Amino acid sequence: MKALGLQKNQGWPREQAADKKQEVAYYVIRKILKQLLQKNEKAKFIITGHSLGGALAILFLAIMAFHQETWLLERLEGIYTFGQPRVGDENFGEFLKEELRKYNIDYYRLVYCFDMVPRLPLDDSTFLFKHFGTCVYYNSFYQGKILAEEPDKNYFSLRWLIPKIINAIWELIRSFIISYTRGADYEEGGLLRLLRVIGLLTAALPAHCPQDYVNATRLGPSEVYLSELS
Repeated sequence: MKALGLQKNQGWPREQAADKKQEVAYYVIRKILKQLLQKNEKAKFIITGHSLGGALAILFLAIMAFHQETWLLERLEGIYTFGQPRVGDENFGEFLKEELRKYNIDYYRLVYCFDMVPRLPLDDSTFLFKHFGTCVYYNSFYQGKILAEEPDKNYFSLRWLIPKIINAIWELIRSFIISYTRGADYEEGGLLRLLRVIGLLTAALPAHCPQDYVNATRLGPSEVYLSELS
């Protein structure tokens, strides 16, 4: 919320206080969106982001709904996040699901394999965080499918330890052969390969890198979205 522009001691006023020295993200983006959309009555927009950016994307919707920005919400085509952490509890999710339904907004959460970030903060009786929206899960072969929740939803289950190690070994091998099997565009650099090696100890680190999310969108089946629509 602070990264998006939460106002100290004020929360989310509809307009940013005039005495602020610098405009913050939410208000600047909202203003620019209105200016652009007013130039074309048929134009729509989407919101997207990776990791913290994914959290900001769905929170941007939340604040627009809180401010009842109906005109903008009606122009919002969809939200697509990549490796997005959980951002609220069940009540927060129910509120936004109703807003998504009301304005017919698509919301897809893309999760790659054993990326830890989408599995945090924990969905348990202590932290109470919950995901919502359509989860599009990609395995390490970039095969995608719609799931209610990503496997091993809180990441630290011991029964997934062996599969994570086996998968990390495969990802390290894949990093050396993908340019031959998929084309030169997919060649991985030395830094990412180093992260793959570290991934033998902690699968969470390389799995969160943007590269696998880019590959998933390029190589994954588009039919996964069509099946959701049908």
